Amino acid sequence: MASNQKLISFDLKAEMGFFKKPDINSGVCLTYNMLHKPALLGILGAIAGLQGYQKNGELPDYYRQLNHLRVGIMPLGSNNGNFQKDIITYNNGTGFASSESGGNLMVTEQMILKPSYRCYLLLNLDVSEEKTLYDRIWKKEAEFLPYMGKNDFSAWWDNVVEYSQFAEFDFDRDYKISTIFAKDNAVSGYEKKMTSMFSDSAMEIKFLYFEKLPVSFDEKLLQYEYKDFVYSNFPFRKDMVLEGLYRLDNKEIIQLF
Repeated sequence: MASNQKLISFDLKAEMGFFKKPDINSGVCLTYNMLHKPALLGILGAIAGLQGYQKNGELPDYYRQLNHLRVGIMPLGSNNGNFQKDIITYNNGTGFASSESGGNLMVTEQMILKPSYRCYLLLNLDVSEEKTLYDRIWKKEAEFLPYMGKNDFSAWWDNVVEYSQFAEFDFDRDYKISTIFAKDNAVSGYEKKMTSMFSDSAMEIKFLYFEKLPVSFDEKLLQYEYKDFVYSNFPFRKDMVLEGLYRLDNKEIIQLF
C-alpha cells in the first residue's frame, strides 16, 4: 500500500438519474438501478477536469487516467437497494433526429428518482490527478458540471469523510458488508438454508439485492464488461472469502473494486 494513500467517502446525490442500459425493452430506454463504476469515473473526471469523449472509437481521457482507482458504492435512502423510478416520454425536436421521424423523435426513458450513493475512493496523493480529485472533493468544487448519468441531471455531494485507519479484512469473524459487492460464486449466508428472514436480535427484515453492473470497458470492442453484484444486510460467514474487503476505523466493512 502506497505511503500517501487516503481513503475517503462522499455522498453523491441528484434529483433524477439515468444510467442507460445498452439494450432497449419495448421501445423504453432502461436504466441501471445502481451507480456503476464507469459512471462514477465520469463524475470523478468532471470533478478533476479530465476530458470526456472526444473521438469516435476512443475511450475518454478520464477513463484512461482513472480506471485503475479502487472504488466502493453504497446506496442511500433506497428500499433494500432499489430506488423509485418513473417513465418519461419527451420530444427530441433538435433537428438531429432521424429523417424518417421528420426530425422530431419521441424518446421514452426510465428515470431514477432522487438517487443517492455513498462513494468510497482509495487515492494516492503522489499522483497529481488523484491529489486534484482529493482536494476538489473536500472543497466541493468541480471543473466541469458532474451529472448523474445524463447532463440534464446535475449532481452534488456532501458529507465528505476521511478514514484515518483502514486495513484489508482478515476474515477473523462473521461479517456484514456496507457496500455493494462483486461476487464470482454463490453467496453463502450466515444460515445455510436462510429459512428465517429476520435477525435474532432486532427483528430486522433481511434482504438480498442482485444486479449485473458494468465495471470497465473492453478496450477493443468499446463495450461494457460486467460483474454480478449483491447488496444485502445479511451477516455472512467468515469462510465466504471475497476480494477487496476493507475494515474501516468505524468498524464498517466495504468492498473496493
